Amino acid sequence: MSPHWYHVCCRYHGKVVRIHDKFGNVHIGRITRVTPTRVYIAPVGARNLGGFGYAFVGWGWGWGYGIALAAIAAIALIGLFW
Repeated sequence: MSPHWYHVCCRYHGKVVRIHDKFGNVHIGRITRVTPTRVYIAPVGARNLGGFGYAFVGWGWGWGYGIALAAIAAIALIGLFW
């Protein structure tokens, strides 16, 4: 695994980022957890609440979903744009 991406992800922990992986996928979300092999991001933006409106209180995003550090091609901090 790349120690460079691990340290970048640790530095951006809690920030909203755009991650481009080696497969051409783009992931946008807030970094919630970083391990030596994965970074976990929680999606940001509008959620489809299924017609419950804003009063619906769900479980939230939790830890988010994991992206392998070895698959990361680029990370951009987008907190200024979000």
